[in-house]
Amino acid sequence: MRIATDTGGTFTDCVFLRDGKLQILKVPSQPRQPAASVTNALNEVLASLGAKASSQLDLICGTTVGTNALLERRGGRVSLITTEGFEDVLEIGRQARPKLYDLLFQKAEVLVPADRRIGAKERLAADGSTIASLTSREIHRLTKLLRRTRPDAVAICFLFSFRNPKHESVLAKALRRAGFLVSVSHEILPEFREFERTSTTVINAYLAPVMSSYLRETESRAASAWRSAGAKTTVSVRVMQSNGGIISGTRAAEEPVRTVLSGPAGGILGAEFAASLAGLQKVLTFDMGGTSTDVALLSGETRVTSEVRVAGLPVAVPMLEIHTVGAGGGSLARFDAGGALRVGPESAGADPGPICYGKGDSATVTDAHAVLGHFGNRGLLNGAFALDVARARQGLAKRKGKFPTVEAFAQAIIGVSNSVMERALRLISIERGHDPRDYTLVAFGGAGGLHACDLAEALELRSVLLPVFPGALSALGIVRADVVRDFSRTVLLSVNDPVDALRRVRTALRKLEREARDFLRNEGFAKAQQRFEHRLDVRYVGQAYNLSVPAESQFLATFHRAHEQAYGHADPRRPVEIVNVRCRAIGVSPRIELPKIANVRPGTRTTANVVANSFLSGKNREAPIYEREALCHGHEFAGPAIITEYSATSLVPANWRARVDAYGQIHLSFAGKSERRHGR
Repeated sequence: MRIATDTGGTFTDCVFLRDGKLQILKVPSQPRQPAASVTNALNEVLASLGAKASSQLDLICGTTVGTNALLERRGGRVSLITTEGFEDVLEIGRQARPKLYDLLFQKAEVLVPADRRIGAKERLAADGSTIASLTSREIHRLTKLLRRTRPDAVAICFLFSFRNPKHESVLAKALRRAGFLVSVSHEILPEFREFERTSTTVINAYLAPVMSSYLRETESRAASAWRSAGAKTTVSVRVMQSNGGIISGTRAAEEPVRTVLSGPAGGILGAEFAASLAGLQKVLTFDMGGTSTDVALLSGETRVTSEVRVAGLPVAVPMLEIHTVGAGGGSLARFDAGGALRVGPESAGADPGPICYGKGDSATVTDAHAVLGHFGNRGLLNGAFALDVARARQGLAKRKGKFPTVEAFAQAIIGVSNSVMERALRLISIERGHDPRDYTLVAFGGAGGLHACDLAEALELRSVLLPVFPGALSALGIVRADVVRDFSRTVLLSVNDPVDALRRVRTALRKLEREARDFLRNEGFAKAQQRFEHRLDVRYVGQAYNLSVPAESQFLATFHRAHEQAYGHADPRRPVEIVNVRCRAIGVSPRIELPKIANVRPGTRTTANVVANSFLSGKNREAPIYEREALCHGHEFAGPAIITEYSATSLVPANWRARVDAYGQIHLSFAGKSERRHGR
């Protein structure tokens, strides 16, 4: 039995199979007890499905535990051991300022203060040769100093250990034998750039106590629920990683830094699957949940990057290229000191939630939609989660400031949140050399369908795709994910002869592939289920940043084209070097597919049973409400309209048309001049 959960800021989503058919379930999240919401969902699923005594439960979790621990600074107490003289690398960082002209800018606070950063008497040369050995006496001294600092976890990062990990290995073995929880840079990130490597290793150590506790509790609760359902077999817990693959709970507890974008990565996989069913190659993904919005650009393949900052800190492990902004259904609306309306990044979350949920007292984007009638006066989760619209109206009336009406205030809240999300979509498309008009917007998350057409019009996109299960698409992506792990090494090889350079790096790639095969074998994958992808990080000599290209015979030409795409220019005459080699190990998991739905004659118009009064496209008008579960392949209808379903609500403005495909996905197409760009 394969069950996936995705814990968001407001709801925890669950996807599972019942009688061969995909089903979804949403339960309220519990931010202070994330394991509790996962097992609440599991209990409800098992109560309806039961369990066979011989069944094996594979529970796959998308989690925000690591992200939230970083954002809220709730990780473990960490001590750092590094090469003597380099204790302040974390503090110094890079010369580049994130906000060059902001005189009040403050750097993110380091995770390890100076009194817990310890210098070790050892030194390696740039080629990995030993200058000063790490002695047993020095190891004893370091162990004594660590006992005084009483850390929850220890990070070890020595200079040039990516060339020669001997000193790190010896010290890590001694500290683990002494009972310390240890993160080591050559195990986490065996690449050059000491600041990014140190930061990533420290973050791993910082998150390890939190993630270990969460996974232990999740596994214990899941096993208890599984036994209560009548099963006698064990529970396997896996975790979604930021790179788009899943990994065992044991490995995730050891390397939690690889899970900091766990949930959003599942959304990318779900959107990629939805796009493939629709035959789309170029899509912008738009995942709007309760707390934040995640956007990405897909053009034939998922994009992976190692240049990411989370909570102001560099995290250099491979991640899907996702941009996140603090705009979601629970984002708070407020007036700043100058009287301007702001929306987010603060969120009401699951507790207390928006005003219309019954407990919150701060205006949110969800309250604005409720007041404008965008939920069709039926609440969420097909009416099972009631909304107090009258309470929301009263709350917005108290906070509307100089806006003449509650409706005007609500439309302004939505307009401001749209502008935040539009900037995010522009950043991943226009600012990176892509014309958004060539793309389709794939909208999902509980609130994605409420804003999709507004954003499409703002970016001059003419099509939007509403996938099946939009409010739980991340969980659907997670349940279909493969086991993935990335292996890398720094080589710093000048490319004088491309053929010779490729021959030399293939030796390093074969070594990485042997490690990757051992990993997949230990994860239980037979040879036929194993896949490997080889890539090179390439740059012009003298550059500080590199681009990743496939490790194939034409890698140099591919690099020049990628450079032209990313930066607007390329110089084939300029010397090039290969910085890192990478091998991605993929353990192919069982695929869960979507069934086709019943069909009618193409172009058949469907009739709505209910009509609601709503503010749509800037006007108060009657809007038909279509229940998505009742739609068939071939149905078409025109806006304005509201589409309701269990996991989400979607708006079809005037001048947009909807068409249902064979898998139940809804294609929205722009059919005329926009009445209004922002707001409803």
